[in-house]
Amino acid sequence: MSKNMSRREFVGAFGAFAGMIALAGCGSSAGGNKAATSAAASTAAETGDLGLVSAGKLTIGVSPDFPPFDNMENGNYVGLDIDLAKDLADKLGLEVEYKNLQFDAIVPAVAAGGQVDLGISGITVEPDREKQVNFSDSYYIDDQCIVVMKDNTSVTADDQSALNAAGVTIAVQSGTTGESYAKENFPNATTQPYGNATDCFAAMQAGQAQAVVTNKAVGKQMVADAYTDAQVVKEIATGEEYACAVSKDNDALLSAVNDAIKQLQDDGTLDALVKKYLG
Repeated sequence: MSKNMSRREFVGAFGAFAGMIALAGCGSSAGGNKAATSAAASTAAETGDLGLVSAGKLTIGVSPDFPPFDNMENGNYVGLDIDLAKDLADKLGLEVEYKNLQFDAIVPAVAAGGQVDLGISGITVEPDREKQVNFSDSYYIDDQCIVVMKDNTSVTADDQSALNAAGVTIAVQSGTTGESYAKENFPNATTQPYGNATDCFAAMQAGQAQAVVTNKAVGKQMVADAYTDAQVVKEIATGEEYACAVSKDNDALLSAVNDAIKQLQDDGTLDALVKKYLG
């Protein structure tokens, strides 16, 4: 959701999965270290040393229209990122509170301070964002994909050149790496940003766009659940690292979040979340 300065080239879905396993396997599994870390983090949270927006709460900026990471169902926040936020808060001895923001407003909100403590919403680590905020250790690796309607036979897995033409509109979520990819790779087309993923797919279904460029996990989820008349026609191995956005002025929170992520990796919680939401 542009890529880290040290962009890795992962090969296909196996590469992304292998990268996730590698991330999940790092760190010590010593129970005593975990307990000490958790106790220290809880103490810091209770004394206000984490610089939280609200005492006793971890306030998370999310854009809940990016399944399977963030979504709203029956008025409730659901998704991998939502569960991850709960687990992080639990490790820090805090309650969790979500703040619903448009995706491209999350990083600025974290940077400005006073609104949210963290941004957790399928946010890719990339240079422009790193100028505004710090990032935690990665918790998931994703790729990009191109989605078209099933009756659009001019775009195939081997040839997407039909999209790079005047008169073609490609729908993207504003501020995402999908937007950057579309602009870079289809410069002759019109890249049309929308506020959320659903609007992108609805525009394509209505004939207002010929394709959607989005993160692979999101594209697959959308065509499986809501837009069955569309298909992921091309997967692009970009190896994008998702991480939590933290204010540059809050090193204590960054350290505590990294410790908590490591614990969730070590105890298998992160693997379980990935399996639950991505199979």
